[in-house]
Amino acid sequence: MDSIVQSVAAEQPSASRNRLVLTVYTAAIFVSALLLFSVQPLFTKMVLPRLGGSPAVWSVAMVFFQSLLLAGYAYAHFLMQIRNRTIPVVVHLVLLVFALTTLPLGIATSFGDPPGSGYAFWLLGLFAVSIGLPFFALAANNPLLQAWFVRTGHPDGPDPYFLYSASNIGSFLALLSYPVLLEPMFTLRTQNLLWTGGYGLLILLIGACGLLLLRSPALAVADARTEDTHSPAPSLVTRARWIFLAAVPSGLLIAVTAHISTDVAAAPLLWVLPLSLYLLTWVLVFQSRPLLPHKWMLLLQPLAIAGVIFLLAFGGEQNLLLTLGGHQLCFFVIAMACHGELARTRPAAKYLTGFYVALSFGGMVGGLFAGLLAPFTFSWIAEYPILIALAVLCRPLADERLARVMTGYWLLLIVLAIALIAPSYSTGEVATWFEDHRVWVASAVGVLAALLALALNANRWKIFATVVLALALTRIYPADDGRVETIRSFFGVHKIVVTSGGYFHVLMHGTTIHGAERFKNNDGTPVEGRPEPITYYHKDGGIGQAVTAIRERKGAPLKVAVIGVGAGTLSCASEPGESWKFFEIDQTMVDTARDPKYFRYINACAPDIKPVIGDARLTFAKEQDGTYDLIIVDAYSSDAIPIHLATEEAMKIYKDKLAPHGAVVMHVSNRHLDLETVVVGIADANDLKSWVFNEDSGRDSDYIFSTDVVISAREQADVGKLAASDKWEETEFDDKQRVWTDDYSNIIGALYRRLRNGE
Repeated sequence: MDSIVQSVAAEQPSASRNRLVLTVYTAAIFVSALLLFSVQPLFTKMVLPRLGGSPAVWSVAMVFFQSLLLAGYAYAHFLMQIRNRTIPVVVHLVLLVFALTTLPLGIATSFGDPPGSGYAFWLLGLFAVSIGLPFFALAANNPLLQAWFVRTGHPDGPDPYFLYSASNIGSFLALLSYPVLLEPMFTLRTQNLLWTGGYGLLILLIGACGLLLLRSPALAVADARTEDTHSPAPSLVTRARWIFLAAVPSGLLIAVTAHISTDVAAAPLLWVLPLSLYLLTWVLVFQSRPLLPHKWMLLLQPLAIAGVIFLLAFGGEQNLLLTLGGHQLCFFVIAMACHGELARTRPAAKYLTGFYVALSFGGMVGGLFAGLLAPFTFSWIAEYPILIALAVLCRPLADERLARVMTGYWLLLIVLAIALIAPSYSTGEVATWFEDHRVWVASAVGVLAALLALALNANRWKIFATVVLALALTRIYPADDGRVETIRSFFGVHKIVVTSGGYFHVLMHGTTIHGAERFKNNDGTPVEGRPEPITYYHKDGGIGQAVTAIRERKGAPLKVAVIGVGAGTLSCASEPGESWKFFEIDQTMVDTARDPKYFRYINACAPDIKPVIGDARLTFAKEQDGTYDLIIVDAYSSDAIPIHLATEEAMKIYKDKLAPHGAVVMHVSNRHLDLETVVVGIADANDLKSWVFNEDSGRDSDYIFSTDVVISAREQADVGKLAASDKWEETEFDDKQRVWTDDYSNIIGALYRRLRNGE
């Protein structure tokens, strides 16, 4: 081998050429990553109106992107098995040019309305047909260009993993800039055109990379150092470990995203935050001199796991900072520890493409588990605590301190588990104490797990078992007051909470109440007769007042359309002779509202209703124009908002379906986003006037809540007595604010306005 190196030493590229090679390859990898990860929120946002704006759309999208990333890495690995340099360059450039002909991005015309079931597989097919080819070509670039770089003869060729940092910096910047710059500044159409132009630029850069490779010495020094090395191939155990280390943070990425997006919005803003942190971990661990040393992350990892246990135990109505910041900070530390282990055990450059195949396969496995398997397997978001526990097993093997003492730990843990779990089966003072102190009990066990790792360097299986106990306690002693049942569908996890004493049945999504019904009076006697609408729908609230005003204005039975069933509360706002039609995307919601053991509204007030199932933008648009006296859009009582129901185009659909003097009522109560001005804007764009109702009921203990409601109509007379009410304020649209359309929305702006107003 020495003779080979000496024979080509004279052919070693000059310093200027080395700089050129490094610059061009770094630029190509950076631009490729920029395009690869900016297309994810861009195209997913294009798809959202097809399927209700559900956070699950992003989860399935992540599964698709991770699966195609594996396909791209496998394709790169196959190409680099060819010893001829010209063939991989030509084949890949042809693929890129062919993919360019399919741009700009667009939803395949062959895909119509979603099916009645099997949404996840329908989405996967939609993504594959619409953007599969350009994404596949982009996915192959990172490992392929690194492998080409090795063969250019550059002095850094033997250890090209630093280019992986350049790739992930591009990915990180793409994701971070999307909600902050691209989404607020440009329409989807403009974003699409910019992305297409970037794709053309990338082809030129990759062509330059291929030319530099082909003009390199026939046998570069880097080839001698890498291709002919006698470094042993990674064992199957090592490869399996790589897959596991990649799978856990990949699955956690989807689980954390679903957890935090449930209570804010199904929007790129909240998708890209955890994904940006995920990519940042790759940037940091593959640096030549890591900014955050791996040993630090291994020390912080048990504390991060204990932090998640505390957050899950705390539950309840968390503030935005705690929900977004706490979970993501812990996720970042856990992902850093896992990815740091991957960086520490990376193989010689000869096995680079195989290493990336293992990483992408692990990413796909984690995504499949969290994005597809878990929603069909569990009735609650069990994948989050499961993956948190599995993160413990990502720690490297260690020699225990006080090994003799630790031999009795398993018995101690069993006794501790019995002592902590047994009270949950009783109803005495001890059980009450555990319920009242659930946060500290679960957190204490989480801290015990951290101490095992940090102070005793315990075997990872002992730490794992302790973490499992702590996480089990968060489930055994739930944060909700009362008995809890969970129902899960593609559109999320809903909880039916029966409060202590059985006084109320409450429907919740995340920490947000969707509806409730009183089952017992204050004296403990059962409620009889027609149920009274409560929560956001009480007769004195904004929606109740709007229904009454329109009914009085018409002086005859109403014809009403309601988008969103919830607990079925609004069915009891109807009167005999009136026609109320409900539109709901989630069949499980209808089934829950119809089940008398959960809620009685529909059975008592409208047993014959047949809700229209499907996304309201698609199903309601098929209704006859000029039909309804009142349209109630109630898809906003959750803090996770379906944006596509609050656009100029959506309001046009509502307006078209209104009778000559009809009105549209939109329920926009939200803890985090200012949606009142959004609705006023889309109404103004359709030549409608708007009145805003915002009042605190002061009766939260009776499950009668304050509501934010906007009613829009063509003329002042159409809203009846509301126009003269001091509780309803006619509101003009602020021209400085941009109207939301199907092509443009700005979550950052809505969040800022809420914070600015101190709400």
